[in-house]
Amino acid sequence: PISKPPLPLHQLIYTTLKTMMHPHRVLAVLLILPTALGFLSPSLNTPPSSKVALFNHANNNNEVDRRSAVRVGGLTLASLLLPLAANTNPAEAAERYNDDPKQRILITGSNSGIGLDAAQRLALRGHEVVLACRTLDKAIAAADKIKTNIANDSEDAVDAIALIKRLKLTPMECDLADLKSIDSFVNELKKTSSGEEGRMMFDAVCYNAGLSRNTAATDVLRTKQGFELTVGTNHFGHFYLNHLMMPLIKKDGGRMVVTASGVHDPDSPGGAQGIPATLGDLAGLEQAVARGDGKFDMVDGGEFNADKAYKDSKLCNVLFTRELQRRLKESGSNVKVNCFNPGLIVGTGLFRDQNQVFTKVFDVAATSLFKVGETTHWGGGALEYMALSSEVANERGGLFYTAPPGSSKYGDDAFGRQFKATQASKEARASDVDGKAKRFWELSEKLVGV
Repeated sequence: PISKPPLPLHQLIYTTLKTMMHPHRVLAVLLILPTALGFLSPSLNTPPSSKVALFNHANNNNEVDRRSAVRVGGLTLASLLLPLAANTNPAEAAERYNDDPKQRILITGSNSGIGLDAAQRLALRGHEVVLACRTLDKAIAAADKIKTNIANDSEDAVDAIALIKRLKLTPMECDLADLKSIDSFVNELKKTSSGEEGRMMFDAVCYNAGLSRNTAATDVLRTKQGFELTVGTNHFGHFYLNHLMMPLIKKDGGRMVVTASGVHDPDSPGGAQGIPATLGDLAGLEQAVARGDGKFDMVDGGEFNADKAYKDSKLCNVLFTRELQRRLKESGSNVKVNCFNPGLIVGTGLFRDQNQVFTKVFDVAATSLFKVGETTHWGGGALEYMALSSEVANERGGLFYTAPPGSSKYGDDAFGRQFKATQASKEARASDVDGKAKRFWELSEKLVGV
């Protein structure tokens, strides 16, 4: 069943938090500063624990990066804010997740944020995870980070070493802002799997990577092929990757997962802030195709706006999901694709140029006081649920999953309950009928050259 998410109270909370961000709201800052200071301890710079040191020695490494990492790329301002560590329920999860046989799963953007967390969750379940990151160095660092986390979390260093040796992590380079890099990535995938027909196929492919520029940016940055950078990375990069990956996805029960966002919907709290998402009549893409240069500033042909570009890219993700599922169904395929909103997750990307003390204070206000958002760990759990859950597998596909703000307080128990299929935006739903989704797909094919 598709349910409608509640809005009014959340809209009020967003407006309140937006007001608090004004630097002159000194009183609000002072009220939560003592709590925030607890997050500013020098603990992140402490030397590796004895467990990590033993792990390093056993693996002939000199050092393991102890930085707390997991920094989410800049999100549009309206889509920030969040809280509480998620709990897990292993017994119940074992019944709801497809862990046997072990699967081969690809995750883009797995070097930070929910992609990194999901990769660790899946690897700990025994699945093989391909870490597709913008650079090989980032992918290798992600694999090392996962191993470090496991070493730190283990009560016994010897057991940790044994567990780490069983991990199946494959770090690889895949720059979604460059179609040639995507070509090279898929070709390399085929080489590493040559002679192993079963291993070549993927059970799940997760299009998770995302980019968002500072909302104040006015200059148009572009991908290697000339697309506007945000939409070019978040949509066109994944669109082209999906085109190449389709033959490598298992025909029986394979699935694709797209990380979207609630800001794709102008009727949502985050989507209502600033200029709302809309692809209009696709004039920007139509003109880019007509000229043959592939260059566009905005999908709807309007003046560049960094905040709207991110929202539009998430709307592109939803239209891509719905049109791809329609095409899969029409072809008789059993492969399914769904998209989801991981929730409002406070990251440092958007605030990298801001006062870090104020950023920490705002983080505490969003996560500990208002409790309207989700933790990175919970967001990783949402991606894990989308990739493995038998409940998602049994649905029809083409759906948008989300949860009411603050659902991470329920931990992983929220998945399938608070976190479930809901209605996408009005424009997304209408695109199935008015032909926009179909035309959007056709223009995307022309622009990436397939």
